[in-house]
Amino acid sequence: MKSKTFNIPNISCGHCVMSIKTELSEIDGVLTVEGDPDTKTVSVEWDAPATEATIIETLKEINYPASA
Repeated sequence: MKSKTFNIPNISCGHCVMSIKTELSEIDGVLTVEGDPDTKTVSVEWDAPATEATIIETLKEINYPASA
């Protein structure tokens, strides 16, 4: 299992976090998604076939791109 915390500058509220959780949870292999609008971060745990690249691309597609 892999995990990473992504910085998402566009997060402004709990609704943003719920949108991200919903979308990322649909990726095959994503195990958990936890977000915090106060710190503008989302922590994700995943196994194959999900990849960090897939997660980053999905965040970009839903207008919550991760900052470097």
